[in-house]
Amino acid sequence: MLTNILVSVLFFTISAILSHSEALRFPQELFNFTSNQISIADNPSRPPSSSASPAPLFSPTYPPSSSSPLVPALFIIGDSTVDCGNNNYLGTFARADRAPYGRDFDTHQPTGRFCNGRIPVDYLALHLGLPFVPSYLGQAGELEDMLHGVNYASAAAGIIFSSGSELGQRIAFTHQIQQLTDTYQQFVLSLGEDVANDLISSSVLYISIGINDYIHYYLRNVSNVQNLYLPWGFNNFLASTMKQEIMNLYNLNVRRMVIMGLPPIGCAPHYLWRFKSNNGECIEQINDMIMEFNFVMRYMIEELLHQIPDARVIFCDVFEGSMDILQNHERYGFNVTAEACCGLGKFKGWFMCMSPEMACRNASTYIWWDQFHPTDAVNAILADNVWNSRYTRMCYPMDLENMLVPKPD
Repeated sequence: MLTNILVSVLFFTISAILSHSEALRFPQELFNFTSNQISIADNPSRPPSSSASPAPLFSPTYPPSSSSPLVPALFIIGDSTVDCGNNNYLGTFARADRAPYGRDFDTHQPTGRFCNGRIPVDYLALHLGLPFVPSYLGQAGELEDMLHGVNYASAAAGIIFSSGSELGQRIAFTHQIQQLTDTYQQFVLSLGEDVANDLISSSVLYISIGINDYIHYYLRNVSNVQNLYLPWGFNNFLASTMKQEIMNLYNLNVRRMVIMGLPPIGCAPHYLWRFKSNNGECIEQINDMIMEFNFVMRYMIEELLHQIPDARVIFCDVFEGSMDILQNHERYGFNVTAEACCGLGKFKGWFMCMSPEMACRNASTYIWWDQFHPTDAVNAILADNVWNSRYTRMCYPMDLENMLVPKPD
């Protein structure tokens, strides 16, 4: 255990040195973002949580062997919430390629997923009748490896290019979109333009990114950003950037998108430790910023759908789904709501999970796996909410199942 603590201290020291890197200079895109912000007139209605009583235990579900996939492929862009191993191939401290990560996964081995088991897109792939989606850097680039989807997500990546750079290499949001573009071009060359267009437009693109723009940029006050931008202006900048990238994806013939909001990181063990929470109370000033971001994003997507009516874009408010779990944790079968299963320090929030000795014995009763990431059991609940609002509604204007298989009126 002492050796692990010494390794952790070394990690902290090196991270502190890297935090002064030139890569953290104030990004030019924020300088260029002035008065062209999103105006919001009315607050979209926020329906109350479902009162349905979910089962407290979650068992793996597999698609029927005889059923056909609902979509040709699932493509994934994002950060550590959905990274399935891309960062294993990068020079970065943001890696999950060692035990105890993955100990409850299907293979019981670390894969690069920041979880004890499956991440949300693993569960969604099963709902869609697809196999688990391979990481972009982990496959050989063969056509057959990509036909059912590719995962481009990279831990520490943000909407802002430099977010997360103090941890080392990561594939930024714009670069992930470029990788998707490269995949599309490979489809065109191999399958022909018509088939490639049909494949892309019939598939689902899942985007989960933005939390690192808070964790590794705004909350760290990189380049004095908090004095230059109040949270409202910062959130409008992030949403405007996301809107432009969604339009770029639309021009690539992407027509079905799931855009994930941000989770309540004010309740994450790291910030409970950092802000000295007494009894595990969430840090409200952080959660207020996150709720505001999700509000701006939801409104932006509602407005965007008027510009691209032939597209189907849904926004899923992870904050709503996560707070439902936190507030009704006993109903879901969770006993530990504030402390992470794996880590060091109060709430296990001081240092990330680095060895099996740091981990609890049974993660299924914990909401948090490490400093920032939920357990497999929480991911299963959130994925079910994205799919069909099983426990509480968090996707607007519809859930994913209704997007793909509309219910009769």
